Amino acid sequence: MIQRFPQNEQGQDYVVGDIHGEYHLLEAELARIEFNPEGDRLFCVGDLVDRGTDSLAALEWLAKPYFHSCRGNHDNFVQSAPGNVDELSWWVAVNGGDWWLDVDDALKWRFMETFSDLPMLLEVETSLGLIGLVHADVPCNMTWQDFTSRLEERDPAVMEYALWSRGRAQENCTTPVAGIDRVYCGHTVFDTPKQVGNVYFIDTGAGYDFEGAHLTVLPIDTP
Repeated sequence: MIQRFPQNEQGQDYVVGDIHGEYHLLEAELARIEFNPEGDRLFCVGDLVDRGTDSLAALEWLAKPYFHSCRGNHDNFVQSAPGNVDELSWWVAVNGGDWWLDVDDALKWRFMETFSDLPMLLEVETSLGLIGLVHADVPCNMTWQDFTSRLEERDPAVMEYALWSRGRAQENCTTPVAGIDRVYCGHTVFDTPKQVGNVYFIDTGAGYDFEGAHLTVLPIDTP
């Protein structure tokens, strides 16, 4: 449920927003920032698939030793939708999952096995202190330590919140998350990254069809 990383002593760490199958945009951003795969690391806030042009590339990227992602709600469809007719229909018709219909059974099993290992959240030690990544949000007034404990216990309400909530992104809650220096989330789309307390929302629309939609990649320990 949780994957933890020590401070990077070999290079720079970066965080990327929801990719949604737009791996050509990711490649362009990594070239722009001169990403070094020999020492740098890249952490994603989830939603590796759906909506974009190449969801199949997610498996290739997850196999790269420097790329790590937590689970997004769209990634979770890979696990939950195939066995549920209503959810599969909703995924395909509304959430950009039509690519799944063209995948052969062997590749579907590879996706399901690989995505079942995606953690709900990531923790990264940095020069700024401890930084967390979770796809959607942390429940208001819940400490990071309580949040991680509840996820490790597989609390269904907290897991749902971590994958789907827009509460803090919509400023229904503006308090910082106690017990951690910074949290990065995706899920809710903004024109530019948005900060609420010590939570940073970095989904800027990759995979969506609107003017200005783009993929955000940032140094994870930017002051």
